[in-house]
Amino acid sequence: MEDKPRYSRVSDILDLAIFMSSKLNGVTIKDIQERYNVSRRTAERMRDSLTCIFPQVDEIETDDTQKHWGFINYSISQFVTFSPKELANIEQLMRRTTNKEMKEELGKTVEKIKAFNRKQVTNLENNIELYMQTEGYAVRQMPQYKISLNTLEIIRDAVQHSKVVTGIYHDKKRTIEPLGMIYGTKIYLVAREKAKGKEIYTYLLHKFQDLKLTDKTFDRGDFDLQAYTNLSFGVYHGEILDVKLSFAPELVDEASKFNFHPTQKGKLEKDGSYTLTFKASGSKEIIWHVFKWGAGCKIVAPKSLKDEYKKYLQDCLKKH
Repeated sequence: MEDKPRYSRVSDILDLAIFMSSKLNGVTIKDIQERYNVSRRTAERMRDSLTCIFPQVDEIETDDTQKHWGFINYSISQFVTFSPKELANIEQLMRRTTNKEMKEELGKTVEKIKAFNRKQVTNLENNIELYMQTEGYAVRQMPQYKISLNTLEIIRDAVQHSKVVTGIYHDKKRTIEPLGMIYGTKIYLVAREKAKGKEIYTYLLHKFQDLKLTDKTFDRGDFDLQAYTNLSFGVYHGEILDVKLSFAPELVDEASKFNFHPTQKGKLEKDGSYTLTFKASGSKEIIWHVFKWGAGCKIVAPKSLKDEYKKYLQDCLKKH
């Protein structure tokens, strides 16, 4: 008897094994076609190749009319691993969500995956931090400027391997030492600029042109992107302010569930209002955010921020 032709792309076969194992009722030929964007004949060859490697794959009885194939009394868990990048993606989602329950659940998921990969957990921890450093902290969840994948890959590579990049920014060629990215209404590059010494600056990533990765490396020192972002309400850095906001009773339900800043502390007052405190720089962004809450949100402290907010409102009225 002539052997059936086998599908030879190993990566797809291994992925199919994981995909099939994750489904209680197995998968159909149509499922394979859709997942890998292949013809029915190719999907059948993929199934046949998998059954040659794993004899435990067999037809599973279901209530529908389509045939399902899956693993019978067998687990491929010993073949499944999670890359640092995959775990970093989950941790990034955890950082970006403002839903506390979701944040906790995602955190537990990461812990379980690390426990599953306990033999390589130290290596995972080190590399996850490296990937996370390239992603930054999600300051806000809003529409962003489009950034090309090529630009993102250049910055990721530069951050992970401490490589210098060159590019045009505000019509001037610059030599940059990328330290990370911050996600907000725009995506900002946190970096040092060779010509400006050791000071750290933020750049609008979408305004860079002709970004190129060089072979030159730099010393990032003890820079911690998360610690850096925690110092600011948004992306602007300056004097650290002890901010105190007061929300009217009608805003308590919404304000008490909102994630303003990593250092925030909230308190429900006897009069029904809600007091929020946090430490951060970036007075302009704090003011802009307070304005969005309307008259129900007031700046209690510091006085300098309150005065700046008054001036901002007066300037807005003058312009109209």
